[in-house]
Amino acid sequence: MPSHPEPATDADLPAHLGHRADERLRLPEEVQDALLQVAHRRQLQRGDSLFLKGSAPDALFGMVQGALRVSVAAPDGREAVIAVLEPGHWFGEVSLFVGQHRVYDTCAVEPSEVAVVQAADFHHLIATQPALHMAFTRLVCQRLRQALAWIDDAILQPLPVRLAHRLVTLDSRPASAESTTVVLAVSQEDLAFMLGVSRQSINRQLKQWEEEGMLRVGYRVVELLDRERLARYAQARG
Repeated sequence: MPSHPEPATDADLPAHLGHRADERLRLPEEVQDALLQVAHRRQLQRGDSLFLKGSAPDALFGMVQGALRVSVAAPDGREAVIAVLEPGHWFGEVSLFVGQHRVYDTCAVEPSEVAVVQAADFHHLIATQPALHMAFTRLVCQRLRQALAWIDDAILQPLPVRLAHRLVTLDSRPASAESTTVVLAVSQEDLAFMLGVSRQSINRQLKQWEEEGMLRVGYRVVELLDRERLARYAQARG
């Protein structure tokens, strides 16, 4: 069920959001500062919806804590998971720019906190701060490049390459990050929907990599143990 916003004080929100988001999709800190100055916070419990497909474009959102699943549903009820958003991601700007309804559903996969910038505040910042406008233009262009790369994967690449690429993308740390393990809040069902294959196919590949010591599979999580080897798989594009 949708949650209700809470007023925020200066102590409620950080100076900028976390760094789990891919650095290519992360807004500059000065842009985050401007957004957070006019934001309020919203708490979500696991299973809560932030917004649903067809809802009005009334705000911009930034992940502060937790994780949010982004998905679309087919008429027969099947769900296709598009992404899992973690701290550092800002999203919802496209619907605000074009003034059209949301085209996907969002659901918290764990207790989460979201920064909410109302549409009027967002449009005022876009109109009065050219640097902020340019930052969002770059963000939208990066999302388009990522979407085109995913289409290329879906059409041309074998499953091990596509799966490794998706896991590395979901990790979203810079390539230069320290080689520590990281737990991704994503299930085998989520990965199957993301890649358009069966859960059994995902399970077989994950089990093979688990036996090779590259990762560990848990309940609705995948723990990456050897990111460098996964990255090499992801780069072995046909």
